[in-house]
Amino acid sequence: MTGGNRTSTDISGGHIGLAVTIIALIVVASFSGARWTLIVAGGFTAWFILALTVIHIRGGRGGEAVRRAYVATFGWGDYVTP
Repeated sequence: MTGGNRTSTDISGGHIGLAVTIIALIVVASFSGARWTLIVAGGFTAWFILALTVIHIRGGRGGEAVRRAYVATFGWGDYVTP
């Protein structure tokens, strides 16, 4: 994942995954209320913090560690787009 084009692709997939997550949270909030919305948002937050912790333990530092944790959390957005 150190290649220039692959990094750009990873980040764009992360942005798509984040956008889909926000839309899903809005749908959950409209049907189920704030409690389930906070539970789902808390799950994504916990996953991001866990990914950031693991990356930090394995030697990742600074913005690169945050980028890698972001891609680990929301990078599945690549699979949503055609």
